[in-house]
Amino acid sequence: MASIDAIGRLSSYLLSEVSRKKSEKIILNVAIFSFITHLTLIFLTDFGILHSGLGNELLSSPIAAIYTPFSFILIYEVYLLIFYLPKSFTTYISKQYEIIVLIIIRRLFKDFSSLSITQDWFKIKYDLQFTYDIIAALVLFFLIYLFRKEGSRRYSTKILSAAESDGLLRFIKIKKSIASLLIPLIFVVSVYTLINWLWITLGAHEGGGMVAFRNINNVFFEQFFTILIVVDVILLLFSFFHTDEFHKIIRNSGFIISTILIRLSFSVEGLLNTLLIVAAIVFGLLLLIIYNKYESQFANNAKLESLTVEN
Repeated sequence: MASIDAIGRLSSYLLSEVSRKKSEKIILNVAIFSFITHLTLIFLTDFGILHSGLGNELLSSPIAAIYTPFSFILIYEVYLLIFYLPKSFTTYISKQYEIIVLIIIRRLFKDFSSLSITQDWFKIKYDLQFTYDIIAALVLFFLIYLFRKEGSRRYSTKILSAAESDGLLRFIKIKKSIASLLIPLIFVVSVYTLINWLWITLGAHEGGGMVAFRNINNVFFEQFFTILIVVDVILLLFSFFHTDEFHKIIRNSGFIISTILIRLSFSVEGLLNTLLIVAAIVFGLLLLIIYNKYESQFANNAKLESLTVEN
């Protein structure tokens, strides 16, 4: 009982509006400081005071400095994903989509320094990736808008029985407990991946530095989406205690597939990377549209039954 109460107090603190606002303020200040620091390093490199070898892409242009504060904005988005996990499942999923789009936007700022403005635009690897990313960012932005629009739809459903209400409350408590445990876990994973990346980047392994720099966009988030897959599966299993409705099970199962597709995108490059991300969000959107059709049909049937009873 003591451990359950401790988890309850922890979730109340970590997932409160007060904690969210504090986190937002801290992340904003850190992002501003990191942006100024990155710009300073770029100017020191330009004047020859700092000699950069590895990571030259991030020190070659002031535009690349935007990459660093964006990384901290992504950290805040990760916190918001966990924050909304107990409150709304569709908002939790949409936050996953927002994070992967922000990763693409962040990658665009880094890739600005590698662009070659020539007539051979569509023959150069980095220019092609930039083209894929900028088109994908627009497409995904619109898809997330549609997803959030579908997710905001509410349908009147049957009145829950006492047992069903208790089951729903238990499921919400489980989601709060998972979210509370996720915050320290994500913190530990982020610190570990950063240290591991720095270890490789600083040349502890021969030839590993350039590989680590090329994979800088995957740092932490590759592991993060792996954790989300596990979380989604746990939520699916616990949801069986709350409901056995077919359309809800399919929706929750489908969202796991969507998260897996996003995770797979980190293991490939180029056009396939972009296509996997787009496919993941399109799949999630179609799932939600079909799910809402079911909910709408059930709501209409419930209204017809109530009218029949009244007559």
